[in-house]
Parts: sequence; structure tokens; C-alpha cells
Amino acid sequence: MKRPPVLARAVARSLVPFGGERAAALVPHARLAGPMPWVIAIMVALTVIAGAGGLALSNLADSARTELSGAATVQIVEPLAAERDRQTRAAARALAGSRDVAAVRVVPQTELDALLDPWLGGAGDEAVPVPALIDVELRGPATAQRLGALRRSLAAVAPAARVDAQSAWLGPVFTAISSLQWLAIALVVLLALTSAAAVWLAARSALGGNRGTIEIVHLLGGTDAQIARIFQRSVAFDAAAGGAVGLGLGLVAVVVLGRQFAALGSGMVAGGGLGTIDWLLIAAIPVIGVMIAMLTARLTVLGALRRML
Repeated sequence: MKRPPVLARAVARSLVPFGGERAAALVPHARLAGPMPWVIAIMVALTVIAGAGGLALSNLADSARTELSGAATVQIVEPLAAERDRQTRAAARALAGSRDVAAVRVVPQTELDALLDPWLGGAGDEAVPVPALIDVELRGPATAQRLGALRRSLAAVAPAARVDAQSAWLGPVFTAISSLQWLAIALVVLLALTSAAAVWLAARSALGGNRGTIEIVHLLGGTDAQIARIFQRSVAFDAAAGGAVGLGLGLVAVVVLGRQFAALGSGMVAGGGLGTIDWLLIAAIPVIGVMIAMLTARLTVLGALRRML
């Protein structure tokens, strides 16, 4: 017995896998109409700023450690000016003859006065005895063994000399920078979790608003994976749009802050500039955000569909 043409076409359509544009047309989504893209844009912008700050702090710390790894300072702590000058000259000669020393520089008194003038109010050397300073560049890291050898070599000619590694003076600064780096990492993780939570809420809301349509899609042969892909694609478009806006806003903020810090004219701050790899990592933030949003949407929809049907 031959089926009627209409019935035959209906049976044939029922055997065609349900998905693609046919499925997407039944579950409409108005992209950029809800708050999720703008929430993602804000989160991406904050992540860009936090990530750029963490990378800049890492570069700054690495640059300072590299610059100061072989630097040492010799202080001649002697109240009598004539004796202080004598010991300074003797210490400079002894240091210049050491095989562990690459360069020696006696800091001029005028330079010391300029550094201390904001603190001492222009008081002269007679009022407040200022130790003489000698900058020393070692032929390698300023280890405890090298510093001990310098102290022993200066003990006879300059008994008032004190030898310290310059990196030791900045120990508290490095500790503070490390704390700020961990804070930046924690902020990036927190913002990623917040973005995932926003996608989770948006996906749950979309599922609730399209419950009836989803049931019809199931009756037409649609699978949970196909329905999840519909929501996943919609979320991907929203996350990509929000990520692009957030990246632009974040880059503007980073550039403005970078110019403000560059205006300080500090050598240490100059070591915190961002390199090519740093900019590539920052540009990857919205891409990672889209991937997190798509994965969150898929897992949310699949979990909800299992409980729904």
C-alpha cells in the first residue's frame, strides 16, 4: 500500500536529524538585549587592568632584582670629616684592587646633600654628620661570601666601613610587590568566577523562558546536546561582543595609568613596562573569557535539561 505524498514527506522530515539553523530558529535569543554582555564587558575590563598590573609588577621586580643582584653599598660611618674622607679614599683604593669588584664609584657629597635636603631641611655636614657612600658593582651576585670578603679587606684600611647589598635594602619593597602580585592573581580568578556566575544565571533564565519551546524541540527529535549548542552559540556571541568592549575599555585604562606612572620619572618604575608577550597575554583575556562562558553555558544547560526532562 502506497502512502499519500503528504504523509510520506512528513515521515521523511521526521527522520532528518534535528539541529543547526532549524533548531536555533525555534529557540530565539535577542543578543545584547540582556545584561550579560555588559556584565562580561565590565568583568573583562577589570580583568585586563588587574592582569596588566600583575604583569607590570612582575616585570618591575625582575628588573630591580637583576639590576641590584651584583650591587653593594659601602658606608663610612665616621663623625670626623677629615677621618671620614681618609677612610673613604682608602676604601675606594682597596675596592678597586679587589678581583671581585667590577666598578667603584664614590658618591659626591653634593649628591648626598641633594638627596637628604628634603629630610634635613638643608642642614650642613657639621650639624648632622652624613656617612660617605661608595657604590660597588661586583663581578657576580652579591652573595654573603662576597660581602664577607669585602668586609675583611676593608677592616684594616677603613674600620668604620659597613658593607651591605643594595637588594637587602629593598627587601620590604619586594615583599610588598609580591603581595600585590598575589592580589592581582586573586582578582583575576575572582573576576573569572564572577563572569562564569553571570553566564550561569543568564543560561538558567533563558532556559526558564524557553521551557515550552524546549519541550517541543525534544518532541521533534532534538537532543540535549543539540539544545545545549544553541544556547552555547548564543552565549558565545554575547561573550565575544562583551569581551571586545571590555578589552577596549581595559586597554584605555592601562594606557592612561601607564602614562601617569611614566611621568614620575623613577628608574625603578620604568622597569615595570609591558613587553610584547605581556600584551599578547592581555589580548588573550577576552578569548579565555569566551571559552569560559561557552563551557559554563553548556554545562549549565545540560545539567538543567537532565533535571527538566
